[in-house]
Amino acid sequence: MPKKFKGENTKAVEARNRKAALAAEKNAAARQAAEEEAWRDDDKLANKKAQRKNAEEEKRKAALERKKLAAQLLAEEEATIEAASSSKAPPKKLTQAELSQRKAEMEREKEESQKEKEEPIPENLNRVMTDVEVAQSVEQAIAALDIADGVDMHPEKRVKAAWTAFEQGRISQLRAENPSLRLSQIRQMLRKEWQKSPLNPLNQ
Repeated sequence: MPKKFKGENTKAVEARNRKAALAAEKNAAARQAAEEEAWRDDDKLANKKAQRKNAEEEKRKAALERKKLAAQLLAEEEATIEAASSSKAPPKKLTQAELSQRKAEMEREKEESQKEKEEPIPENLNRVMTDVEVAQSVEQAIAALDIADGVDMHPEKRVKAAWTAFEQGRISQLRAENPSLRLSQIRQMLRKEWQKSPLNPLNQ
């Protein structure tokens, strides 16, 4: 028979302690909430009155701020007007020498501006097109795109037609030379010939 366990199970004790602590925390929070609810002022009229008072106070502060700002702007404007009016002195009379000097300066400025206008604008090197054909119409564009010197850029486009012509011309000759061979064997021979043939566009 197994021994009977003497004493308490430590894990069960820890679990009970944890549950008790949680329950105590919940009770304390509920008590605190109930106390705050009891002390809260439920008088709706008093709340509305306080809100109105706060709103009126904020409006009054905003009006005072606007008045201060308007007074400050007015003072600044008056100061600038006074400064401008005091700085305006009667225009000074010019002598003949000063008039001729001004006239000469104006003529010099005119000549410089004309020189600037007359200077040729350098050509934009980014726009210079060397070794490029420019086409003004569709025909010229097609002519510019045509390959010069007869170099074929896409021989693979004509392979199928060339193969068909080659096969029709050569298959009858191979059948006459090798009557015992089957059609698939003759086609294999044709393929080998085609790889080396000058009629194949890919070999040109």
